[in-house]
Amino acid sequence: MKKLIVCAICAICGFTTANAQGKFGHVNTQEIIQAMPEYEKAMKEIDTLQQQYEADLKSMQDELQKKGEAFDKEQATLPENIKQRRQQELQDMYAKIQQSFQDNQKALQKAYQEKTQAVQAKVLDAIKSVGQTEGFVYIMENGSLPYISTNLSTDVTAKVKSKLGLK
Repeated sequence: MKKLIVCAICAICGFTTANAQGKFGHVNTQEIIQAMPEYEKAMKEIDTLQQQYEADLKSMQDELQKKGEAFDKEQATLPENIKQRRQQELQDMYAKIQQSFQDNQKALQKAYQEKTQAVQAKVLDAIKSVGQTEGFVYIMENGSLPYISTNLSTDVTAKVKSKLGLK
């Protein structure tokens, strides 16, 4: 039993010593991603799409406002059945605008994910490559931890940028 405990302690000490000798790194992926031309292009495409959606919604809102104003002017002279039908049309238009807004938000979110997914994958591959080449045990995201000791951890952001051909 004593031999088993001694072996376990030796194994733990050996494991701890091996880990203490490894190199640790940290990286700022947001800085890297924002420096990439692919990301800039994706953001321009998303901005264009967002402007298109906003223009479409504005057009729908303008149409609703015109119809609402016309209805307000003539509702006193309209028969009850026509008045109810026009009120329903206005309500339907309003609901359509709300639905379009929600659909546009989902489409923008999906477009952002699709367009940035390749950029993020490229950065991740570069981080892995730097980690393997430089012999790092871990490379952690700089902003995800409350504290990183710069004495014990190396900032590899510049190395990853270099790997991607960025300045």
